[in-house]
Amino acid sequence: MVGLMALLLVAASATLAAADNLDVKEANALLSGLGVTVKEVHDAPVSGMWELILEKSGERSVAYLDHAKKHLMPGPVFDLTTRSLVGAQVRRPPMSPTKVDVSSLPKEDSIVLGNPAGTKKMFVFTDPDCPFCKQLHWELLKLAGMEPDLTIYIKMFPLKMHPKAYDKARVILAKHSPKLLDKAFAGEEIPAAGANDPSAPVDASLKLGEKLGVSGTPTMVLPDGRVMTGVKSAVELKKLISL
Repeated sequence: MVGLMALLLVAASATLAAADNLDVKEANALLSGLGVTVKEVHDAPVSGMWELILEKSGERSVAYLDHAKKHLMPGPVFDLTTRSLVGAQVRRPPMSPTKVDVSSLPKEDSIVLGNPAGTKKMFVFTDPDCPFCKQLHWELLKLAGMEPDLTIYIKMFPLKMHPKAYDKARVILAKHSPKLLDKAFAGEEIPAAGANDPSAPVDASLKLGEKLGVSGTPTMVLPDGRVMTGVKSAVELKKLISL
């Protein structure tokens, strides 16, 4: 996602006049030279723009092109009225391997949600400053209420693109505090990292994620070992866990 986001910061210029429609062929011609392929074109949730689904090296992302066909902007779009993301929210395809042995994953260095003694085990790699992780977090809390036999192990995976996330992860893990994780995702202040907040637990989680091939957040390992990325609702997750 990071590579594509950098690409999308490049303004796309064109000599064509404004028009009322745009197809995939024309969109690819407009973006020629940017190293991406336009896979889909839709009306955007913002007036005066099209929503483009782009692909590069198997990775998909969303961008927005104005009807003048002169400016390309990276997505997603945030609606200030509803305080939520709107439009397409494409994510990476499932990482490889697509299935892991859940019993082999370490439970230490985790924040535990749900039933600590549950027979079903689920692991989630998250970043306290990731907006997609924030969306998933509230769904996980709902899921824990819907699945009384489920233990959810939260693994801190702070991304380098979020410079404050690493220290937040240190504090949250050092305190073993789901409440601090809630506060971080709610945008509230949490204590600053200090000498008593070790880096080793965060580093261990990062190393585990990298070993599994995790490259973005949120990434989930379901009880049967299936690996999935992106945001899903509690209802969707319950169905997936029941399969």
